[in-house]
Amino acid sequence: MPKFIPYDPNQSKMVVINYADQLQAGSFEFAINHIIDHKLDLTIFYPRYQNDEGGRPAYDPAILLKIILFAYSKGITSSREIQWCCETNIIFKALSCDTVPHYTTLASFVSGRSEEIGILFEQVLLICDEQGLLGKELFALDGCKMSSNAAKEWSGTFKELEQKRDKLQRQNEYNIKEHKKRDNTESREDERLQRRQQTIETLNKAHDKIDRFLKSASPRMGQGKIQKEVKSNITDNESAKMTTSKGTIQGYNGIATADKKHQIIVDAQAFGQGQEHHTLQPVLNTVFERFKRLGMALNDPIITADTGYANEANMKYLHENGINGYIPDNQFRKRDPKFSEQNKTHSTRKPITGKRKVGISVIEASEFEFNPDTKTCHCPAGEAMWLRSELVDKHGHTKFFFEGRLTKCRACERKNRCMRNPDSANTRKGHGRQVSFIIQKSQRAPNYTDWMKQRVDSDKGKRIYSHRMSVIEPVFGNIGTNKRLNRFSLRGKKKVQGQWQLYCLIHNIEKLKNYGELATGIRQ
Repeated sequence: MPKFIPYDPNQSKMVVINYADQLQAGSFEFAINHIIDHKLDLTIFYPRYQNDEGGRPAYDPAILLKIILFAYSKGITSSREIQWCCETNIIFKALSCDTVPHYTTLASFVSGRSEEIGILFEQVLLICDEQGLLGKELFALDGCKMSSNAAKEWSGTFKELEQKRDKLQRQNEYNIKEHKKRDNTESREDERLQRRQQTIETLNKAHDKIDRFLKSASPRMGQGKIQKEVKSNITDNESAKMTTSKGTIQGYNGIATADKKHQIIVDAQAFGQGQEHHTLQPVLNTVFERFKRLGMALNDPIITADTGYANEANMKYLHENGINGYIPDNQFRKRDPKFSEQNKTHSTRKPITGKRKVGISVIEASEFEFNPDTKTCHCPAGEAMWLRSELVDKHGHTKFFFEGRLTKCRACERKNRCMRNPDSANTRKGHGRQVSFIIQKSQRAPNYTDWMKQRVDSDKGKRIYSHRMSVIEPVFGNIGTNKRLNRFSLRGKKKVQGQWQLYCLIHNIEKLKNYGELATGIRQ
């Protein structure tokens, strides 16, 4: 029989632990402990406390910050789990000096200190500047869409929410009717009656929740030129439905602006809209104002962003304010000769085979009333069509695509002469009549978008823009993948922005550890 080292789980042993020795130089926990104790001014938290003359002593904000930042660096955002770590993990014990803050204290600190966290973000940014980690030559900004603490099932326009409320009311009335009918014939202890009663209570709560929201809130409008209602959310009406590569989520878009030299985040803001183009101006205004207020000189830095930020208003803003920006439009690659063969090589479109259903299109586009100034179009029957899309091709020609309202085309007497396949107008999947117009480049005056196209299409512009991805994408990779900080646990834009700045603080402190004075001391 083999021999093993004997062990006894019932034995007792006294172990002497020095908590300071657990924070080894070169580790992230050491960097957090050193920066909070020696670099940051935490008196900004003091006005919140009013126990100087009486009351129970409070946990020092330094202790709370240390354990929260270290927990976030490990992807732990649950306040209950952070409390459990303080009870069981030796590193958490060292950072908290063997104290165990209650999870409600931790949750309250994160959700109720958004303004102070914003000031801490600037303090860390100043430390990065003092230690020479900011190049201030090129900034890249982009957004990272994350789920929030709200369910997308509770989203909808006011009309959709009213329909949902009425449907819940009808379901509830039916269940009450059936409950009364069975109550007269069966025992009150019957299991089915109990389940039906629970269903009635659940439907009542959902109905009342929607009803309270509709009475207290107002419709939420979008950010486009045409004010259009967007979906509200009953749980967190400052969040929004967003389309991502992994599906549709209910959440916020965390916008980060990073410096090229070491990918230091110089600004972090959260927006409750999926589209990014409207965030460029407030983000850049905040960046320039912050650098000026903190006394950090900027000498005409280059600003880069992807095509999601490209529209005429943003190009005008950059031009009028003298900002050295490079933001390409969505046809940027198609105009580049290096990518001219890309679609041909990688095309997966199969050739069309078989016979097309014959549909005679007598009414041509020339018979439609198109106004290029107002970008409107009316069909020969006098019905207004909606602008489905507008794009500029590689030659600079502007194309407008209009589509008729399906409900109008179905009932139109001319559909057999106008639509390529009139039978599709009688199906739910069909589209109204579609028509397109082309405005030659020479037929319109140059605009700010044309100015930006010349910049990004130049050799210098291509060279500058090629740095964008290597500056900003590693930031999101570090926060979302390495640190597993891929969702927000709070509700409301102000609280979510505070949490997003905590995520970005983790990233910046790690840069200080790797490239700042702490790293220099270790190498020496």
